[in-house]
Amino acid sequence: MTSDCETVVVGAGVMGLAIAAALARSGQEVVVLERETDFGTVTSARNSEVIHAGIYYPAGSLKAHFCAQGKQQLYRYCEERQIAHCRTGKLIVATRDDQVAELASIQVRAQANGVHDIQRVSADEAQTMEPALSCKAALYSPSTGIIDSHSLMVSLLGDAENNRAVLVTRSPVDGISPLSAGQGYELTVGGENSMQLSCQRIVNTAGHGACHLMDSLRGFPDTCRPKPVMLKGNYFRLAGKAPFSRLIYPVPEPGGLGVHITLDLGGHARFGPDVEPVDTEEYSVDPARCEQFYSAIRHYWPQLPDNSLTPDYSGIRPKLNWQGQPYNDFLIQSPKDHGCARLINLFGIESPGLTSCLAIAAYVQQLCNE
Repeated sequence: MTSDCETVVVGAGVMGLAIAAALARSGQEVVVLERETDFGTVTSARNSEVIHAGIYYPAGSLKAHFCAQGKQQLYRYCEERQIAHCRTGKLIVATRDDQVAELASIQVRAQANGVHDIQRVSADEAQTMEPALSCKAALYSPSTGIIDSHSLMVSLLGDAENNRAVLVTRSPVDGISPLSAGQGYELTVGGENSMQLSCQRIVNTAGHGACHLMDSLRGFPDTCRPKPVMLKGNYFRLAGKAPFSRLIYPVPEPGGLGVHITLDLGGHARFGPDVEPVDTEEYSVDPARCEQFYSAIRHYWPQLPDNSLTPDYSGIRPKLNWQGQPYNDFLIQSPKDHGCARLINLFGIESPGLTSCLAIAAYVQQLCNE
Protein backbone atom coordinates (compact mmCIF):
# COMPACT_ATOMS: atom_id res chain seq x y z
CA MET A 1 0.00 0.00 0.00
CA THR A 2 1.32 3.46 -0.86
CA SER A 3 0.63 6.49 1.29
CA ASP A 4 -0.26 9.98 0.14
CA CYS A 5 2.81 11.44 1.86
CA GLU A 6 5.67 10.40 4.10
CA THR A 7 5.20 12.67 7.13
CA VAL A 8 2.30 14.79 8.38
CA VAL A 9 3.10 17.51 10.89
CA VAL A 10 -0.08 18.56 12.71
CA GLY A 11 0.09 22.20 13.73
CA ALA A 12 1.82 25.14 12.08
CA GLY A 13 3.03 27.11 15.07
CA VAL A 14 6.70 27.92 15.46
CA MET A 15 7.41 24.37 16.63
CA GLY A 16 5.58 22.67 13.77
CA LEU A 17 7.25 24.92 11.21
CA ALA A 18 10.72 24.33 12.68
CA ILE A 19 10.16 20.57 12.62
CA ALA A 20 8.75 20.66 9.10
CA ALA A 21 11.78 22.63 7.92
CA ALA A 22 14.21 20.18 9.55
CA LEU A 23 12.45 17.08 8.17
CA ALA A 24 12.06 18.53 4.68
CA ARG A 25 15.71 19.55 4.66
CA SER A 26 16.64 15.94 5.45
CA GLY A 27 14.73 14.76 2.37
CA GLN A 28 11.38 13.76 3.84
CA GLU A 29 8.14 14.50 2.06
CA VAL A 30 6.23 16.70 4.52
CA VAL A 31 2.67 18.02 4.69
CA VAL A 32 1.81 20.47 7.49
CA LEU A 33 -1.85 20.57 8.50
CA GLU A 34 -3.14 23.66 10.31
CA ARG A 35 -6.71 24.13 11.55
CA GLU A 36 -6.55 27.95 11.46
CA THR A 37 -6.60 30.20 8.40
CA ASP A 38 -2.87 30.93 8.65
CA PHE A 39 0.26 29.65 10.37
CA GLY A 40 1.34 30.74 13.85
CA THR A 41 -1.85 32.50 14.92
CA VAL A 42 -2.44 30.90 18.34
CA THR A 43 0.22 30.23 21.01
CA SER A 44 3.08 31.30 18.75
CA ALA A 45 1.47 34.71 18.22
CA ARG A 46 0.59 35.25 21.89
CA ASN A 47 3.78 35.33 23.93
CA SER A 48 6.46 37.75 25.10
CA GLU A 49 8.75 37.08 22.10
CA VAL A 50 11.66 36.57 24.48
CA ILE A 51 14.79 34.55 23.69
CA HIS A 52 15.32 32.97 27.09
CA ALA A 53 18.74 32.27 28.57
CA GLY A 54 17.65 29.05 30.34
CA ILE A 55 17.76 30.30 33.91
CA TYR A 56 14.77 28.94 35.80
CA TYR A 57 14.33 25.35 34.71
CA PRO A 58 15.23 22.33 36.87
CA ALA A 59 18.62 20.82 36.01
CA GLY A 60 18.21 17.81 33.74
CA SER A 61 14.78 18.87 32.47
CA LEU A 62 14.00 19.01 28.78
CA LYS A 63 13.29 22.71 29.15
CA ALA A 64 16.77 23.34 30.53
CA HIS A 65 18.43 21.14 27.90
CA PHE A 66 16.65 22.46 24.83
CA CYS A 67 16.66 26.10 25.94
CA ALA A 68 20.44 26.09 26.40
CA GLN A 69 20.93 24.54 22.96
CA GLY A 70 18.17 26.44 21.24
CA LYS A 71 19.24 29.89 22.42
CA GLN A 72 22.59 29.69 20.64
CA GLN A 73 21.04 28.14 17.52
CA LEU A 74 18.31 30.77 17.38
CA TYR A 75 20.72 33.70 17.66
CA ARG A 76 22.84 32.21 14.86
CA TYR A 77 19.78 31.59 12.70
CA CYS A 78 18.57 35.15 13.19
CA GLU A 79 21.96 36.56 12.24
CA GLU A 80 22.24 34.34 9.16
CA ARG A 81 18.69 35.08 7.96
CA GLN A 82 18.63 38.72 9.05
CA ILE A 83 15.62 38.18 11.31
CA ALA A 84 15.02 41.15 13.59
CA HIS A 85 16.18 40.45 17.15
CA CYS A 86 18.11 42.14 19.96
CA ARG A 87 20.19 40.94 22.91
CA THR A 88 18.57 43.31 25.36
CA GLY A 89 19.70 41.57 28.54
CA LYS A 90 17.44 40.99 31.54
CA LEU A 91 17.43 41.93 35.21
CA ILE A 92 15.74 39.60 37.71
CA VAL A 93 14.96 41.76 40.71
CA ALA A 94 14.32 41.14 44.38
CA THR A 95 12.10 43.92 45.70
CA ARG A 96 11.93 42.66 49.30
CA ASP A 97 14.63 41.57 51.72
CA ASP A 98 13.09 38.10 51.97
CA GLN A 99 13.52 37.62 48.19
CA VAL A 100 17.27 38.28 48.11
CA ALA A 101 18.17 34.71 49.12
CA GLU A 102 16.04 33.42 46.24
CA LEU A 103 18.35 35.20 43.79
CA ALA A 104 21.21 32.98 44.96
CA SER A 105 19.11 29.87 44.31
CA ILE A 106 18.19 31.12 40.85
CA GLN A 107 21.85 31.80 40.04
CA VAL A 108 22.90 28.30 41.14
CA ARG A 109 20.14 26.78 39.00
CA ALA A 110 21.14 28.90 36.01
CA GLN A 111 24.78 27.86 36.26
CA ALA A 112 23.76 24.20 36.52
CA ASN A 113 21.92 24.73 33.23
CA GLY A 114 25.02 26.12 31.54
CA VAL A 115 24.09 29.79 31.88
CA HIS A 116 27.51 30.94 33.06
CA ASP A 117 27.19 34.60 32.07
CA ILE A 118 24.58 35.39 34.73
CA GLN A 119 25.85 37.99 37.22
CA ARG A 120 24.81 39.10 40.70
CA VAL A 121 24.47 42.88 40.95
CA SER A 122 23.76 45.13 43.89
CA ALA A 123 20.83 47.50 44.12
CA ASP A 124 23.11 50.43 43.28
CA GLU A 125 24.56 48.63 40.26
CA ALA A 126 21.10 47.66 39.02
CA GLN A 127 19.87 51.21 39.42
CA THR A 128 22.91 52.53 37.56
CA MET A 129 21.95 50.23 34.69
CA GLU A 130 18.26 51.18 34.93
CA PRO A 131 17.72 54.44 36.86
CA ALA A 132 13.93 53.99 37.10
CA LEU A 133 14.33 50.63 38.84
CA SER A 134 13.73 50.02 42.54
CA CYS A 135 15.12 46.80 44.05
CA LYS A 136 17.15 45.28 46.90
CA ALA A 137 19.44 43.25 44.60
CA ALA A 138 19.30 41.65 41.16
CA LEU A 139 20.68 39.12 38.72
CA TYR A 140 21.77 40.25 35.27
CA SER A 141 21.41 37.93 32.26
CA PRO A 142 23.20 39.45 29.24
CA SER A 143 22.18 36.62 26.86
CA THR A 144 18.42 37.17 27.17
CA GLY A 145 16.89 38.88 24.15
CA ILE A 146 13.81 39.55 22.04
CA ILE A 147 12.82 38.42 18.56
CA ASP A 148 10.31 39.13 15.84
CA SER A 149 8.54 35.78 16.11
CA HIS A 150 6.41 36.27 13.00
CA SER A 151 9.49 36.89 10.85
CA LEU A 152 11.04 33.76 12.36
CA MET A 153 8.02 31.71 11.36
CA VAL A 154 7.99 33.20 7.85
CA SER A 155 11.63 32.15 7.48
CA LEU A 156 11.00 28.62 8.81
CA LEU A 157 8.04 28.19 6.47
CA GLY A 158 10.23 29.36 3.59
CA ASP A 159 12.89 26.81 4.54
CA ALA A 160 10.28 24.05 4.60
CA GLU A 161 8.66 25.04 1.29
CA ASN A 162 12.03 25.44 -0.41
CA ASN A 163 12.50 21.75 0.35
CA ARG A 164 9.07 20.83 -1.06
CA ALA A 165 7.08 20.76 2.18
CA VAL A 166 3.45 21.84 1.82
CA LEU A 167 1.37 23.87 4.29
CA VAL A 168 -2.39 23.30 4.18
CA THR A 169 -4.49 25.66 6.31
CA ARG A 170 -8.16 25.35 7.35
CA SER A 171 -7.45 21.65 7.83
CA PRO A 172 -8.31 20.40 11.33
CA VAL A 173 -7.56 16.72 11.97
CA ASP A 174 -10.81 15.14 13.15
CA GLY A 175 -9.60 11.56 13.48
CA ILE A 176 -6.64 9.19 13.09
CA SER A 177 -6.79 5.49 12.26
CA PRO A 178 -3.74 3.19 12.14
CA LEU A 179 -3.26 1.35 8.87
CA SER A 180 -2.69 -2.39 8.90
CA ALA A 181 0.70 -3.93 9.60
CA GLY A 182 2.15 -0.72 10.97
CA GLN A 183 2.18 0.89 7.54
CA GLY A 184 1.20 4.29 8.82
CA TYR A 185 -1.98 6.24 9.48
CA GLU A 186 -5.09 7.52 7.80
CA LEU A 187 -6.19 10.98 8.90
CA THR A 188 -9.66 12.42 8.56
CA VAL A 189 -9.04 16.03 7.69
CA GLY A 190 -12.03 18.30 8.22
CA GLY A 191 -12.70 21.81 7.14
CA GLU A 192 -14.74 22.92 4.16
CA ASN A 193 -14.00 19.77 2.14
CA SER A 194 -13.48 16.76 4.37
CA MET A 195 -11.00 14.22 3.05
CA GLN A 196 -8.86 11.23 3.99
CA LEU A 197 -5.08 11.53 3.96
CA SER A 198 -2.70 8.63 4.50
CA CYS A 199 0.88 8.99 5.71
CA GLN A 200 3.74 6.92 7.01
CA ARG A 201 4.45 9.11 10.04
CA ILE A 202 2.73 11.72 12.23
CA VAL A 203 4.42 14.45 14.26
CA ASN A 204 1.84 15.93 16.62
CA THR A 205 2.65 19.59 17.34
CA ALA A 206 -0.97 20.69 17.69
CA GLY A 207 -0.43 22.89 20.74
CA HIS A 208 -3.63 23.12 22.78
CA GLY A 209 -5.09 20.38 20.59
CA ALA A 210 -2.18 17.95 20.95
CA CYS A 211 -3.70 15.99 23.84
CA HIS A 212 -7.17 15.88 22.26
CA LEU A 213 -5.67 14.65 18.98
CA MET A 214 -4.59 11.46 20.73
CA ASP A 215 -8.16 10.91 21.94
CA SER A 216 -9.03 10.18 18.31
CA LEU A 217 -6.30 7.55 17.79
CA ARG A 218 -7.48 4.00 18.38
CA GLY A 219 -4.91 2.00 20.32
CA PHE A 220 -3.11 4.91 21.91
CA PRO A 221 -2.57 3.91 25.57
CA ASP A 222 -4.41 5.89 28.24
CA THR A 223 -1.32 5.80 30.44
CA CYS A 224 0.52 7.91 27.86
CA ARG A 225 -2.21 10.49 27.39
CA PRO A 226 -1.71 13.65 29.49
CA LYS A 227 -4.55 16.02 30.27
CA PRO A 228 -4.31 19.64 29.15
CA VAL A 229 -4.37 22.44 31.70
CA MET A 230 -4.79 25.99 30.47
CA LEU A 231 -3.41 29.03 32.26
CA LYS A 232 -4.18 32.33 30.60
CA GLY A 233 -1.69 35.17 30.71
CA ASN A 234 -2.89 38.72 30.10
CA TYR A 235 -0.70 41.56 28.84
CA PHE A 236 -1.10 45.31 29.23
CA ARG A 237 0.67 47.91 27.10
CA LEU A 238 2.35 51.02 28.49
CA ALA A 239 1.45 54.38 27.02
CA GLY A 240 4.43 56.57 26.28
CA LYS A 241 8.15 55.88 26.37
CA ALA A 242 9.48 52.66 27.92
CA PRO A 243 11.23 53.37 31.26
CA PHE A 244 13.83 50.60 30.81
CA SER A 245 16.23 49.47 28.09
CA ARG A 246 16.39 45.89 29.42
CA LEU A 247 13.76 43.32 30.33
CA ILE A 248 12.81 43.45 34.01
CA TYR A 249 11.53 40.32 35.74
CA PRO A 250 10.55 39.97 39.39
CA VAL A 251 11.50 36.89 41.38
CA PRO A 252 9.23 34.12 39.97
CA GLU A 253 5.83 33.36 41.45
CA PRO A 254 3.86 30.07 41.45
CA GLY A 255 2.53 29.29 37.95
CA GLY A 256 4.64 31.82 36.09
CA LEU A 257 7.50 34.29 36.04
CA GLY A 258 5.52 37.17 37.51
CA VAL A 259 4.32 40.38 35.88
CA HIS A 260 7.43 41.47 34.02
CA ILE A 261 8.25 44.15 31.50
CA THR A 262 9.31 43.16 28.02
CA LEU A 263 10.15 45.35 25.08
CA ASP A 264 9.26 44.97 21.44
CA LEU A 265 11.70 45.76 18.67
CA GLY A 266 10.12 49.19 18.30
CA GLY A 267 11.08 50.03 21.87
CA HIS A 268 7.54 49.89 23.26
CA ALA A 269 6.90 48.27 26.63
CA ARG A 270 4.29 45.76 27.69
CA PHE A 271 3.68 44.13 31.05
CA GLY A 272 2.62 40.57 31.75
CA PRO A 273 1.66 37.91 31.81
CA ASP A 274 -0.36 37.30 34.93
CA VAL A 275 -1.77 33.85 35.75
CA GLU A 276 -5.49 33.17 35.19
CA PRO A 277 -6.84 29.57 35.16
CA VAL A 278 -9.33 29.09 32.31
CA ASP A 279 -11.41 26.21 30.95
CA THR A 280 -11.74 27.34 27.33
CA GLU A 281 -9.64 29.10 24.70
CA GLU A 282 -10.80 32.68 25.05
CA TYR A 283 -8.42 35.57 24.53
CA SER A 284 -10.17 38.76 25.59
CA VAL A 285 -8.37 40.85 28.22
CA ASP A 286 -10.47 42.02 31.14
CA PRO A 287 -9.60 45.68 31.81
CA ALA A 288 -10.42 45.12 35.49
CA ARG A 289 -7.28 42.98 35.88
CA CYS A 290 -5.29 46.15 35.32
CA GLU A 291 -5.40 47.09 39.02
CA GLN A 292 -3.42 43.97 39.93
CA PHE A 293 -0.81 44.98 37.36
CA TYR A 294 -0.33 48.44 38.85
CA SER A 295 0.27 46.91 42.27
CA ALA A 296 2.75 44.29 41.01
CA ILE A 297 4.70 46.67 38.76
CA ARG A 298 5.10 49.36 41.39
CA HIS A 299 7.17 46.96 43.49
CA TYR A 300 10.02 47.51 41.01
CA TRP A 301 8.87 50.69 39.21
CA PRO A 302 7.25 52.93 41.83
CA GLN A 303 6.88 55.82 39.36
CA LEU A 304 4.43 53.94 37.12
CA PRO A 305 1.90 56.68 36.22
CA ASP A 306 -1.79 56.22 36.89
CA ASN A 307 -3.94 55.37 33.86
CA SER A 308 -0.90 54.47 31.75
CA LEU A 309 -1.76 50.80 31.07
CA THR A 310 -4.22 49.60 28.45
CA PRO A 311 -5.29 46.01 27.60
CA ASP A 312 -3.08 44.54 24.89
CA TYR A 313 -3.46 40.79 24.27
CA SER A 314 -3.45 37.44 26.04
CA GLY A 315 -2.01 33.97 25.56
CA ILE A 316 -2.71 30.56 27.08
CA ARG A 317 0.06 28.32 28.35
CA PRO A 318 -0.48 24.69 27.22
CA LYS A 319 0.39 23.08 30.55
CA LEU A 320 -0.17 19.44 31.49
CA ASN A 321 -1.48 17.17 34.18
CA TRP A 322 0.04 13.71 33.78
CA GLN A 323 -0.35 10.61 35.89
CA GLY A 324 -2.42 12.62 38.35
CA GLN A 325 0.20 15.31 38.94
CA PRO A 326 1.03 18.71 37.44
CA TYR A 327 3.75 18.20 34.84
CA ASN A 328 5.90 21.25 34.28
CA ASP A 329 8.32 20.08 31.60
CA PHE A 330 8.09 19.46 27.87
CA LEU A 331 6.72 15.97 27.17
CA ILE A 332 8.07 14.51 23.93
CA GLN A 333 6.96 10.95 23.18
CA SER A 334 8.38 8.55 20.60
CA PRO A 335 7.25 5.01 19.72
CA LYS A 336 9.52 3.73 22.50
CA ASP A 337 7.28 5.55 24.99
CA HIS A 338 3.77 4.72 23.74
CA GLY A 339 4.21 1.75 21.38
CA CYS A 340 2.55 3.34 18.34
CA ALA A 341 4.86 3.09 15.36
CA ARG A 342 5.99 6.26 13.60
CA LEU A 343 4.17 8.64 15.93
CA ILE A 344 5.88 11.49 17.78
CA ASN A 345 3.95 13.65 20.21
CA LEU A 346 4.96 17.03 21.55
CA PHE A 347 2.87 17.95 24.60
CA GLY A 348 3.11 20.96 26.89
CA ILE A 349 5.24 23.07 24.56
CA GLU A 350 5.01 26.35 26.42
CA SER A 351 7.85 28.74 27.29
CA PRO A 352 10.72 28.34 26.42
CA GLY A 353 9.31 26.65 23.31
CA LEU A 354 10.05 29.60 21.05
CA THR A 355 13.68 29.70 22.20
CA SER A 356 13.98 25.92 21.94
CA CYS A 357 12.30 25.41 18.56
CA LEU A 358 15.41 24.70 16.47
CA ALA A 359 16.94 22.38 19.06
CA ILE A 360 13.70 20.42 19.47
CA ALA A 361 13.32 20.21 15.69
CA ALA A 362 16.77 18.62 15.41
CA TYR A 363 15.85 16.14 18.16
CA VAL A 364 12.59 15.19 16.44
CA GLN A 365 14.49 14.64 13.21
CA GLN A 366 16.74 12.18 15.06
CA LEU A 367 13.69 10.37 16.45
CA CYS A 368 12.27 10.08 12.95
CA ASN A 369 15.48 8.41 11.77
CA GLU A 370 15.47 5.77 14.52
